[in-house]
Amino acid sequence: MPQTGASSPKEWRSIARAFASEYLSPRAEAIDRSDRLPDDTIPQLRETGILGLGISPRWGGQGGDARDLVAVLEELAVGSAAVATMVSVHLSVCSHPIETWGTEAQKERYLRGLAEGKQLGAFGLTEPGVGSDAAHLVSGYQRRENGFVLSGTKMFITNAETADLLLLFATHDPRAGAQGISAFLVPRMTAGVSIAQRMDKLGIRGSETTEILLVGVQLPAEALLGTEGEGLRIALGSLTSGRVGIAACALGVARAAFEEMQSIAKKDPTDWKRAIVANAFTKLAAARALVERAAELKAAGKPFELESSAAKLVASRAAVEIASRTIDLAGPASVRSGARPERLLRDARVFPIVEGTTEIQELILGRTLIGR
Repeated sequence: MPQTGASSPKEWRSIARAFASEYLSPRAEAIDRSDRLPDDTIPQLRETGILGLGISPRWGGQGGDARDLVAVLEELAVGSAAVATMVSVHLSVCSHPIETWGTEAQKERYLRGLAEGKQLGAFGLTEPGVGSDAAHLVSGYQRRENGFVLSGTKMFITNAETADLLLLFATHDPRAGAQGISAFLVPRMTAGVSIAQRMDKLGIRGSETTEILLVGVQLPAEALLGTEGEGLRIALGSLTSGRVGIAACALGVARAAFEEMQSIAKKDPTDWKRAIVANAFTKLAAARALVERAAELKAAGKPFELESSAAKLVASRAAVEIASRTIDLAGPASVRSGARPERLLRDARVFPIVEGTTEIQELILGRTLIGR
């Protein structure tokens, strides 16, 4: 994959904006309607270098940091929330954890292909009945001579149908809680791994959301990421980073809705429409400030957990509120199937749920600010 030469958030934003404008926006309605991405989406993304953003050039990546990533994800989401979400998961909760916790051999075997855009990554933590309370996984693993055997079910997994590599979490003893959970790198085509169903969603259609079945999946010892019992720490650390990315995706949808709102209001300006646009602008600005602050702290290697949750909470709310008010301004025609305001509202409504619900973000913030 060629190096792009981009070296700043401004340059990466320009690359992503051009891709979103030229490739994604004209296809966004068809992606939503078909719930499928065009076959050339990943090859086209590969050419931009975006699939290796934030990964060291040593492993085939483009370098860069969280500030570059949020700029890119916002721009992609303006064109297609589905593609932005796919990229966020590939980088934030699959590729970057391997770079952080992986061995040299794991990085050479798995990370290089992900960074070069030749492979796509997925992250599998959630299970039926186990979402926010991740310490109580049911999917299990057993130690075997020279390796492990995994069995169980994973639910609501993004990218899994297309992914080449799955980062999965399982426990050797459900009674052990957090201490029993480990992380595993599982090639998608490993025997015993199958897609049980692809879910038909309200929004972010085109982004795969699947149920994975694991039946006697045999893995070598080197499939373990980190050490045994470290899985929940890896998962939660990955999700903290991932929230910055998902917040940037929500910001992009909020901006797309705001721009739509602004265009509608300009055609027939009245005071009540001006008030709605002004209020939406403040929500968008607040969301942007929090997303960029979280990215700055992460890029500087400083604690960013509080800001990550705040950014995800505020940006997802802004997306829903601005998209909803855009429909108020647009009127009845905007709620027909296929209308852009209608699609943006459906996309926006997913963000308060994914990678930690609104209630979980409030809980994290409250516990951090005033203690348990």
